[in-house]
Formats: sequence, structure tokens, C-alpha cells
Amino acid sequence: MKIAFYGSSLLSSYWNGAATYYRGLLSDLAGRGYDITFYEPDAFDRQQHRDIEPPEWAKVVVYPATEEAARGVIAKAREANVVVKASGVGVFDDLLLESVVAAADPHAIKIFWDVDAAATLDELRYAGPEHPLRKLLPQLDMVLTYGGGRPVVDAYEGFGAPKCTPIYNALDPTTHHPVPPEPRFQADLNFLGNRLPDREARVEEFFLKAAAALPERRFLIGGNGWGDKAMPPNVTNLGHVYTREHNAFNTSPLAVLNIARDSMASIGFSPATRVFEAAGAGGCLITDFWEGIELFLEPNEEVLVARDGQDVAEHVRALTPERARAIGEAARARILAEHTYTRRGAEVDALLKAYAREKRERSLA
Repeated sequence: MKIAFYGSSLLSSYWNGAATYYRGLLSDLAGRGYDITFYEPDAFDRQQHRDIEPPEWAKVVVYPATEEAARGVIAKAREANVVVKASGVGVFDDLLLESVVAAADPHAIKIFWDVDAAATLDELRYAGPEHPLRKLLPQLDMVLTYGGGRPVVDAYEGFGAPKCTPIYNALDPTTHHPVPPEPRFQADLNFLGNRLPDREARVEEFFLKAAAALPERRFLIGGNGWGDKAMPPNVTNLGHVYTREHNAFNTSPLAVLNIARDSMASIGFSPATRVFEAAGAGGCLITDFWEGIELFLEPNEEVLVARDGQDVAEHVRALTPERARAIGEAARARILAEHTYTRRGAEVDALLKAYAREKRERSLA
């Protein structure tokens, strides 16, 4: 089957946390025989901060961030058996959604793939029935999300989606794995995440408050947007950390911190790609609490869970290198056994084949 995938960026993780997710899933699907074309706009300086060059397993079409160019790639949807519009492309999202669905072959499987379900659902509730996505949901064949449990499924199907299925983040062990530590990433606690309005207050609580409570310890923060943020003197701001550097970022410190955004924490069942990257590298992960953690990692054995900055500080204070290593190794074993992109790709493959079979049977009835 041919897949036309309209997303933010496959080539760059710059201001684009979904890149690892797209790469892991689509590379696995390509290995299962899917012919994939990924359409991404030349926007937000992403092409100047590429992590990878166009891969062998997908054709990548980078188009200018203009309406004319967007309409040009939209027309290509007609050639695909599966047409995917992802959330958060960042330019012409409504145009892409409406026009891709209209341009798709009538027999094609039409999917909205939401990489930020909590935020999208809040938008749908606020905007009401006239929101473009809400109006189009009944015309889609399915919604896939990279996070959220039963509440997300119920909400999407309540808004008119015929079917909603979470396809969670996972690990690609060929790209995220243990490596020797690097001095520039060595610290007591590392955190990686872009500065976003619905994350900043939680970073202040879980990371900066913990750093202030442990002035004798070293803390590193990576990600875009933190340059003018006031921080304790024992915090070093690294700026953007490229995907190719994530393994060393996760293996070098005593522990790595995951902080969910407000919306993800409130809805639960939404592990970030960083969770799997850190675990895949064998890093000792400390995470803020969110419902559903135990589906992915067992608290106190495979991950340390914190309710606030004081908990984070206490975890760091109590950690020994030996315990950190044991937690990291246990997490890596669990993720490799249960949460790889090979498993996620198999889920998507089964969904697509089952739906294609159903469509054929309906057409013959």
C-alpha cells in the first residue's frame, strides 16, 4: 500500500518532538512493504537543523511554506492507498486537512494522526461544531493518537470519529541505545524539552525547584527557548540537543528527568518519546506522575516517580550510581520486551489491513 503522510517534519527534530515517533513508526512500516511519501513544509528553520538526511525507507518531499506549494502536494494524495494528515504541521493545517480528505481516492483509507491529542481535544471543545476537524471527523476512516487512554478514545468517538486508536510512543533500539558517557553531558540530573507555555510552570516546579534545593549538585537543561529564563547557578543551559546526541545526553548523567506538559499530564497515558529514548539508552529516569505510568514502566523498579520538585530533589539526593544503573537496566529490558516500534508498527499494519479488508467486503456486499 502507498502512504501519503502530511506531517511537520521527518528530517528535523527542531521544535518538532514528533520526529522520533514518525521515524520509528514509518521505518518499521516501510520494512513491512509500505511505500511511504512524507510531505513536510520548509518552515520554522527545521531544514537548517536537520538530524537526518532523506532516508532510504521513505521519499521525503519538502515544499515551500506557501499556499500554492501546499496545494501542489495535496494533489498527490490521489495517488495513495492511505492518506494521513498529522496534527501540528504548523502551516496551513486546516487547508491540508480539508483538501487532503477531498483529494484522496474514494477507496483510500483516510486518517487523522494526532500527536498532541490533549491539546487538540481542548481546541475542539472550545471551538464547537464549526471547527474544521470536528466537521471532517465523520468523513475519516480512523483517528490514531500517540497518547491518551480511554478518555481520548471516548472524546474523539464522541465528536464523530468512526474509530480512535492510541498508537503509543516507543523505542527504536537501532537509534537509541547505550553509549559511553560524554563529559559535556555529565551531571546529576539532565532534562530535555522545549520551552512551551503549558510546560514551563512544571519545569519550574520539577526541575528548577529541585536544582535550587541541591546547590551542590549539577543540572543540565536542553531544548529550545530557555536562553532568557532565569535559572539557579548550578543549572547549565545547553540549547538545542540534536537527536544524534540524545543517547549520550541520557547515559552520561546520574539520572534523566521527564516532565509532561500540562495537557499530557492531566489526560494521562501519554508517555513522551523522551521516556523511551532514556530507557532505551539505559538511563535512570525520574518522571512526574501521570496516570498510566505502570503500563510502560514499573514505579520504583524501572522508573522513579515524583509528585513535585521536592520529590525530585529527594530522588537525586538518595540515588547512588549502582541504584541508578539498576533502574536504567530494568527499564531498558522492559521497553525492549514490550514497547518497540516493531510492536507499534505491527499494530498499525494490522489496523490498516483489517480496515482495507472491511472496505473490500462492504463494496462487494
